[in-house]
Amino acid sequence: MALFLKYGTIGFIFIFFMSSSAMAQLQVMISGGFNGPYQQLLPQFEQATGLKVSTLSGASQGIGPSTIKAQLQKGTRADVVIMSREGLTELIEQNRILAGSDVDLAIAPLGAGVATSSPIPDISTVDALKKTLLELKTVAVPGSTSGIYLTQELFPRLGLTPFITVTVTERGSQSAALVASGKVKIAIQPSSELVNVPGVHLLGSLPDQAQLLQTFSAAIVKGSEYTESAKQLIQLLHSEKAHESIQKNGMLTLPK
Repeated sequence: MALFLKYGTIGFIFIFFMSSSAMAQLQVMISGGFNGPYQQLLPQFEQATGLKVSTLSGASQGIGPSTIKAQLQKGTRADVVIMSREGLTELIEQNRILAGSDVDLAIAPLGAGVATSSPIPDISTVDALKKTLLELKTVAVPGSTSGIYLTQELFPRLGLTPFITVTVTERGSQSAALVASGKVKIAIQPSSELVNVPGVHLLGSLPDQAQLLQTFSAAIVKGSEYTESAKQLIQLLHSEKAHESIQKNGMLTLPK
């Protein structure tokens, strides 16, 4: 914090400048899947509580320094994590999560997206999806939970691996951007990461036989000094007030 004093005709004026990190009372680390609803609800939370929230980004799973797990391991502070249930389970197993604090927020089906200027391909059945991928040849997937499923399970099961070129990005926003720019023909990832992306047309959800329904969850990081504030934020994200934002971002609400 920097303090400056200025003297004028009306006396001393005190001007305080604080960095955003110094002002933050709560730090959240979030993956891409639930980011849309979170960003829409965050101003409401800050206004209602008077708290300042700092937001960091990370992948739910995968390798490399950008994953939430890797950032926590190197000492990055977070009070709340919001990520896929698969990634959160890994953190729970590592004893990094406050026991009993984890809450499921919403479900994101896998969807496919192409550039808005491209023809609309058919993905309505598994056979149609397979034919489309063989015709388009290039596909982008995030390196997190959905990408692991696609590259290690679905594409091999459909016999696609030798015939398509898969670009694996660190984050879903990067794979969507490759499609929007025309560098890759199609992206497959959680629908919530495609639904409101400029330049990308969401084709819809993958057929049931190819689908992975990802649950996105929130939890308090063990050792947080702001557990009560963290609980308040998670309660809002889990409440009926969040339903509209969840649905607008291509996700499914969970029964209460």
